[in-house]
Amino acid sequence: MDIGIPFKRLGKVDVAPLRDAILATDESVWFLDDTRQRDYVVHLDTQSIVLLFCEGWPAIKVKRKSGWDLFAQQAMPIMTGILDRHYPPGGIVMRAVAARMRPGTVIPPHTDDHPSFHMIHRIHVPIATNKQVKFTVDKRLVTMKVGEAYEINNQREHSVSNTGQDDRIHFIFDYAPPEKLGRPAPG
Repeated sequence: MDIGIPFKRLGKVDVAPLRDAILATDESVWFLDDTRQRDYVVHLDTQSIVLLFCEGWPAIKVKRKSGWDLFAQQAMPIMTGILDRHYPPGGIVMRAVAARMRPGTVIPPHTDDHPSFHMIHRIHVPIATNKQVKFTVDKRLVTMKVGEAYEINNQREHSVSNTGQDDRIHFIFDYAPPEKLGRPAPG
């Protein structure tokens, strides 16, 4: 969604339970679902553990994927806390993934062009990172820290490179507010 600025800081988040669960996960789990890599070529060099993913357009159906049973218990408090503080109730989380970039990988400059990306708030919650990760939105460097949440403007060009020695792992979720779904806000 075009939020009018490249990115917005959403404040502190307790990522410890989700971080611990993700970092303890067997390596093979990162390769169970390649939906993002197949559907979005810019993510070809990444791996994902998918919790939720929407299918179909314009009639979408959000499906629980293999990562749901692994991480929903730790991810739900993060999503709920952020949504309750910053966004109107009554929408839906359309996607939720743990996304990993290995050292030496790049997500090239792009804008998210599927129609669903015009209606969602894209929220990033860093789980693991390093000082050599360069995340740019609209040619501005965004220094994302573990323990904080951010919304990026996915309608502006963005890219990521990890030239460090450690993985960069973000929990990313997309929230469609009720007005974008043609629903009135509850209340």
